[in-house]
Amino acid sequence: MKVLVCGANGFIGNAIATRLEHDGHQVVRGVRRPAHPSEIAVDYTTDVTVEQWLPKLVGIDAVINSVGIIVERNGKTFDRVHTKAPIALFEACAAAGVRRVIQMSALGAESRDTPYFASKCAADDFLLAQPMQSYVIRAALVYGTAGSSASFFRTIASLPVHVLPAGGHQLLRPIHIDDLVELVARLLAGADDTHYPRCIEAVGRTQVSYREMLSIYRGSMGLGHAPAIGIPAWIVRSAAIAGDRIPGSMLTSDTWRMLQRGNTADAQPIARAIGHAPLGIERFIDPSMAPVLRADALAAWRGLLLRVALAIVWMGSALVSAAIYPHAESLARLERLRLHGIVANVALYGASALDFVFGAATLLRPGRRLWLAQMSVILAYSALIAVALPEFLIDPFGPILKNVPILAVLFLLFSEETRP
Repeated sequence: MKVLVCGANGFIGNAIATRLEHDGHQVVRGVRRPAHPSEIAVDYTTDVTVEQWLPKLVGIDAVINSVGIIVERNGKTFDRVHTKAPIALFEACAAAGVRRVIQMSALGAESRDTPYFASKCAADDFLLAQPMQSYVIRAALVYGTAGSSASFFRTIASLPVHVLPAGGHQLLRPIHIDDLVELVARLLAGADDTHYPRCIEAVGRTQVSYREMLSIYRGSMGLGHAPAIGIPAWIVRSAAIAGDRIPGSMLTSDTWRMLQRGNTADAQPIARAIGHAPLGIERFIDPSMAPVLRADALAAWRGLLLRVALAIVWMGSALVSAAIYPHAESLARLERLRLHGIVANVALYGASALDFVFGAATLLRPGRRLWLAQMSVILAYSALIAVALPEFLIDPFGPILKNVPILAVLFLLFSEETRP
């Protein structure tokens, strides 16, 4: 069968295309920027008419729509990506005689209680009304090693403290990508459309709360227990409203409402459809992959934490030196370095300005050159103080010795940095 998979560069679309190729189907990958002979150009922000879709469907036996967005940005709107483009595609499929169409939708779309759900449901309803074999798969949260949402939740789970919105009691039933792909493959291979329901809710075996999901992911990665802090719903709601105004924010009013309503359904329909019970969340992370996934999860936030800590040190030092520490005592210490008068003041405020610039750059313009410059300055400061003010070497608060862990942090950032 010749199958067009729209959104084949996405996590779910790529997994579907790979499975169908393995099953012997001829897969045409619909992507925004084709780079291989098996790919064609598909752009849901512009392909919103039947006439635009018909040339893409020549010789196609089946179509799978796996294109979707979570937040609107850069011209990608729910109305175009979830409704107008898919409806034009489905109408073109009916006109072109495409034998089978599968729409990847979202669990809870029938509620229409958010713009995201309403846009998905509009396309679902249109497809199911067309005179052809068609299915709508309303999937729960999808887990897969390469999935961006799975990576996000593994990162959240790896944090030493779990911050739980409204206590984290929202119910979820995530599905593994392998079970979702198996469902698509079976729907595509079915001899007729009477064996499976037209609309299937695709969920995993195990229902958990949000807090339990994080705990299971954390344990599966080999990390110990993490204490949890509940955040009142009104605070999360306020943050979500602010997120509405931040391009690309994962926390918006829509995503918060979707989390609040939960993401779960009966697992029996999909179990019947794929011939076995779907995988449970406690088995999503293979033990052999745990060390790699743990390292990736920790690395996702470790760099930011270290950069924030460094910025606080640099900018705090600048503030204390320039405005808080007694000016006369600063000048007295500079005299021991043989700096007097205007030269001493230039050195004091110049060093403070450099510290502030380093702190700001640590947050805004990180890179290997910056880390190398900071290491060089710290080593120079330490050597100068050790010679001119040797009492600081044996000071009980260890002001010079504390440069050692700071240098270690900089060395780590320098080693992991990809930016120049």
